Amino acid sequence: MTGDDGKPWRSPNFNSRDGTPVDMLVLHYTGMQTCREALDRLCDPAAEVSAHYLIEEDGTLHRLVDEAERAWHAGVSSWRGKTDINSRSIGIELVNPGHEWGYRKFPVPQMKELVRLAKQIVARHDIPARNVVGHSDVAPARKLDPGEFFDWPALARNGLGIWPDENNLPEACETYDVTRYLADIGYDIDNEPAAIAAFQRHFRRRWFDGKADEETRRTIAAVRALI
Repeated sequence: MTGDDGKPWRSPNFNSRDGTPVDMLVLHYTGMQTCREALDRLCDPAAEVSAHYLIEEDGTLHRLVDEAERAWHAGVSSWRGKTDINSRSIGIELVNPGHEWGYRKFPVPQMKELVRLAKQIVARHDIPARNVVGHSDVAPARKLDPGEFFDWPALARNGLGIWPDENNLPEACETYDVTRYLADIGYDIDNEPAAIAAFQRHFRRRWFDGKADEETRRTIAAVRALI
């Protein structure tokens, strides 16, 4: 899909990183009814939002902003105690209607292209596995994407991000400090239930109620041990 002028889509919504090195990859879903709507918005100067890349459901890749530039995809967010995620990250949008318009699984061609692209990005910028995250991880009180249908284990199998051994979680322990452990992983814990729900949506995708039950505590401890 090209723009109305027949040229590749490009977004004008970016500015300089001012020398900040890239050490994060942030994944999103578009949350709009069609790919065209998403591209229109990401390339509209009035919208003041963008991402470096967009991947359609059939795997078609759009390069919207050069990686050297600061795209505007993360908004108010933080990870591992640092804010201004836009300056230190690459943002990838995955076409998906999201929770508002009929959230669905991400097709195989789309995931294959994501893995191919993400491997290149991670290698190019030496991004650590703990910093391959979703929008909801860096903005747990505001965002749900890429959501519980996103296949994080598939990324981890390809060396992208981390994933605990679900069959070998630590033994339950009432002394686990959930708040500190979540902060150690990277979450902003100002709104702890939101941080727990974001963690669950990423690492315990079948249940995400924002409550630290035994399985959630064990999974948090397992993820913390991997960072």
